[in-house]
Amino acid sequence: MFGIPLPWLLVGLCITLFGTYRGGYHFGWSDRDKEMQIEIARKNEEARQTEQKLTEQINTTATKLQETTNAVNKKQSDLNRLIAAGRVRLPTPSCVQAPTSPTPAPTNSPETRSEPDRQADQASDAERATLQAIAEIVAQGDKNTAQLNACIDAYNDVRNLLNGNK
Repeated sequence: MFGIPLPWLLVGLCITLFGTYRGGYHFGWSDRDKEMQIEIARKNEEARQTEQKLTEQINTTATKLQETTNAVNKKQSDLNRLIAAGRVRLPTPSCVQAPTSPTPAPTNSPETRSEPDRQADQASDAERATLQAIAEIVAQGDKNTAQLNACIDAYNDVRNLLNGNK
């Protein structure tokens, strides 16, 4: 019965080869998992640094936008004060139209004279309202332009930072 060692030797050799293969396979996956964890940690650190840079750039852009908005608001309030004080006027036409009907002869009686209720250099309420509306439109346009420029700057900063890492 002990005369044929070859089949037992082949079975032992197969078990040894299979065990070696399984051990190498298991340890190979373990090593790969450790390498992947190291790589993931490195990528996470890079992502955190990139996120911090992006946050700083966005905050800087937001600060610039806030400063611009404050400047526009100050300019608008100054203009509103000037309009209310009557220091800003709409331009009048340069050509004075001649009346088509003949003018009556002036008289000195108070009944025939018409006197304006305000001085000639004072702005009317309609003119003030028109100037206020124009100032509001200009201020809103300035705010919208500043906001759009801030958005474009933020987009370009993010794009440059992210594309620079590739």
